[in-house]
Amino acid sequence: MRRWIFEQSLTLFFLALFLASLLGQSIAGLLKHNEDAAAHGSETMSYGRYLVSSDFGLAVMENWQSEYLQFTLFILATIWLVQKGSNESKPETDAGLESDQKQLIGGYARESSPKWAKTRGWRTHLYSNSLLLVMALIFFGSWGAQSVTSLNVYNDEQREHEGAVVSWGEYLTRSDFWEKTLQNWQSEFLAIATMAVFTIYLRQRGSPESKPVGAPHDDTGASG
Repeated sequence: MRRWIFEQSLTLFFLALFLASLLGQSIAGLLKHNEDAAAHGSETMSYGRYLVSSDFGLAVMENWQSEYLQFTLFILATIWLVQKGSNESKPETDAGLESDQKQLIGGYARESSPKWAKTRGWRTHLYSNSLLLVMALIFFGSWGAQSVTSLNVYNDEQREHEGAVVSWGEYLTRSDFWEKTLQNWQSEFLAIATMAVFTIYLRQRGSPESKPVGAPHDDTGASG
């Protein structure tokens, strides 16, 4: 068991942080919602009701969708685009999909390679792009969930102020939706850009996100 925990420790660590922060967010969000409701003479919510409310769903989904957009675009962009000297980039000579030999596909697969890497046709093609596809599906799913929960919150506010409610299609053209979306996107894109540049010149000993401490700045991480 100890060996298994150690081998999965990176995932378990961040899952624990995720659950703890999600719990904290739900409690803080409930308190804030009920404070606002009391100030406006509206009905407060129980914790269970808040967890299934659009207010909580929106707060969660608008962050999830931006994170998975970041992963999706980063995976896609790093196939073709490079940054000389960055640990977040392939060497310039490896730009593109790379050869079957380098990717261990088909006749170049090892005995221990996944089964779908050994076959040819649609199975290998699907498996070759499975990471990108899953990340994209999660992004579009969470972005769609954000749009629905955000619409519900928007219409609730409209009813509270005796305004007109809107349909889902109409809401997608409103500044309220895009402000909630783009405020998350811009921070994710900035984080990627700065990480790519910082790993050229800065180091963290022992981290796979960094080049070796003594590696020259011009060495691209994947080649060092």
